[in-house]
Amino acid sequence: MVKKKAAAKKKVAKKAAPKKTTAKKKVATKKAPAKKKVAKKKAPAKKRTPNPAFMKPMQISADLAKIVGAKPMPRTEVTKKLWAYIKKNKLQDSANRRMINADANLKTIFGGKNQVSMFDMTKLVNKHLS
Repeated sequence: MVKKKAAAKKKVAKKAAPKKTTAKKKVATKKAPAKKKVAKKKAPAKKRTPNPAFMKPMQISADLAKIVGAKPMPRTEVTKKLWAYIKKNKLQDSANRRMINADANLKTIFGGKNQVSMFDMTKLVNKHLS
């Protein structure tokens, strides 16, 4: 009788294993039907208007005027002219392009530092605008 019980258990175990795997396969193979996307009409794109605070002409200090000019101009123009000066004189660090090497004119603006990151540069330049 012991042999019959052991054989019966083996048969049950064999039958149970395939049922579990087939149940998992059925769940994995079922997918929801794909929904079609309907194109929505978008409102016409609004043209971006610049912030008036950036467009306001600022007074430039004497040290900064040596590089960008003495007449009042917006911050955006000051930044453009400063970058033009940096590129013209090849003051951008060749190894790390984010760093700007200061020459005699820029050293006074950078507070005496020999090298400044481009992100810190704008903070230091803002001190020379009023």
